[in-house]
Amino acid sequence: MPDKVLDDLFHDTLKDIYYAERQILKALPKMARGAQSERLREAFETHRDQTQGQIERLQQVFEILGKPARGKTCHAIDGIIEEGEEVMEAFKGAPALDAGLIAAAQAVEHYEIARYGTLRQWAKQLGLKEAVALLEQTLEEESSTDELLTDIAESEANAEAAG
Repeated sequence: MPDKVLDDLFHDTLKDIYYAERQILKALPKMARGAQSERLREAFETHRDQTQGQIERLQQVFEILGKPARGKTCHAIDGIIEEGEEVMEAFKGAPALDAGLIAAAQAVEHYEIARYGTLRQWAKQLGLKEAVALLEQTLEEESSTDELLTDIAESEANAEAAG
């Protein structure tokens, strides 16, 4: 399909992250329930609320493009979420559970940061100024969440996991 251009790639990747965000929205309450640390539980709950806003911003980007807000299966996020579920099952009640949950959550965050950074740059290239602002806001939230998870890991979860 040699006739595909950046606009097509942007739309395709937007559908990917839209699906991913919706799957993450479903996974975060489970992660919050699984967390042993109150601070980690609160971080997951806060990020769940942020994720709802991120989905709404993605819907706005679809509107800017004049396209319906539809996702396409993202096998990468499905695999990352599945790994997180495996950690919750294998380490339930164990001292290393929160460290494992943080690692799984950061895998999700890093995937999202990569996607949103790329989408933001493509939106700039395509002259989609309003979309750039929306994607930038989400990218900043994802980066802040990643930093918070690192702080929780370094200040409590990793030490707890080490015993």
